[in-house]
Amino acid sequence: MSQAIAPPLTPPLTLYERDLDLWLETAIAQLKAGDFQNLDIESLIEELEGLSGSNKREVETRLKRLIEHILKRRYVSLHDCFRGWEVTIINQRDELKKLLRQSPSLKRHFLRMFDDSFDTALELVRTEYADTDFPDTWQFSRDIDTMLNVKFWE
Repeated sequence: MSQAIAPPLTPPLTLYERDLDLWLETAIAQLKAGDFQNLDIESLIEELEGLSGSNKREVETRLKRLIEHILKRRYVSLHDCFRGWEVTIINQRDELKKLLRQSPSLKRHFLRMFDDSFDTALELVRTEYADTDFPDTWQFSRDIDTMLNVKFWE
């Protein structure tokens, strides 16, 4: 007679793995109560690192989209598209302003990522509008105030 092989034992899932929202509520309550001994520090660190990375990725995504649409509006002669590009520029600027107001330290990331964002935006617009002559480098000021307020096409 053969014996049945027991399935490998897997550790039970932690609250963090089972229900993120409930874990967050519990962690917040523990922090407020000063109950640091029962706090899941490793998961808390993981979530904080994820939050920081998420905000940086959002700045990068919005900056790239902003530059892409500024390039279109400035260099592509499709008058019927101007309004749509300008609306996108307004929206991206507004969201970037909110992010940078909430987390001013992200301004450093904005400036650090400018060249990479420009390069990607340039690749996108050159692919989309192959017959348009776009400059190889950003031709204007790249300071944050200028990027979030100036109409480069006027």
